[in-house]
Amino acid sequence: MPIYFGNNFAKEPFQFDSVGNNWEQESVNRPNGFPLFHYLQTQKGTGIINIYYKDELSSDHKISQTIELSKGQGILIAPYIPHSYHNKNAPLHSWQTEFATFTGSMEPAFKDIFTENGYWIIDEYKGKEISAAISRAMQHFKERGNDTRTLSVDCYNIMLLLADQTNHSHGKDDPVFSKFIKPVIDTIEDHYMEDISAQQLANSVFVSQQYLSRIFSEFLNCSVYEYLTNYRINKAKELLLLNSKRKIQDIALDVGYSDASHFIVMFKKLSGMTPAQFRKLHI
Repeated sequence: MPIYFGNNFAKEPFQFDSVGNNWEQESVNRPNGFPLFHYLQTQKGTGIINIYYKDELSSDHKISQTIELSKGQGILIAPYIPHSYHNKNAPLHSWQTEFATFTGSMEPAFKDIFTENGYWIIDEYKGKEISAAISRAMQHFKERGNDTRTLSVDCYNIMLLLADQTNHSHGKDDPVFSKFIKPVIDTIEDHYMEDISAQQLANSVFVSQQYLSRIFSEFLNCSVYEYLTNYRINKAKELLLLNSKRKIQDIALDVGYSDASHFIVMFKKLSGMTPAQFRKLHI
């Protein structure tokens, strides 16, 4: 289970904090996230990744998205995004992973390379290229671990591969978009005010929730849950302005939230202010 750590005193623009492969992955729980960009990819077995959001009213962490990582699939998680992961099939089968964490003098600009999402799912096709790049970097660590310039180039190459995946856009005439994503979008637009879930939306197009979330991320750079939430909050903004006397809890019901407190938390999470503050700002 080889793992290498970067030189903490190096001043290269891109450098590894750590990189490894053939790792017998144990369960990890990070309620405050990891301080650096963290990439994790399955080599063998299956892992379950949970991404959390913080409930500002209770200070608890609740699951925002669950992602299943099969062989060759990976996930890039931004700094300080609360998350946990574990082996889906423990103890019968192991979960073997490869990984890399990134730092460097260009770290403040890292987010500009990627989209604004807190995590990005990498498919098995791009995963093959990233796996090869990790192997090359580890070979360079083994042969010339003090050559920080070469290792910086290795790090940058992996980041470019990740950025190419996250910025990749498929045309809306793509059969996958037409068959799975468009019907789900139509359902959300017609039924956002009802009690619908990501699982129900996946069932409506006869695929797993994990698969639907993955292709949503590939086409739209967000999960199904995030798309539904964003659509509901945008509708709430319209109603807050069009119905200035309507109570906040009633508008929450109008856009599919039976719990007004949860609605306020999600509204603030996406817009940076409460519904009342939004209404006051615009009216």
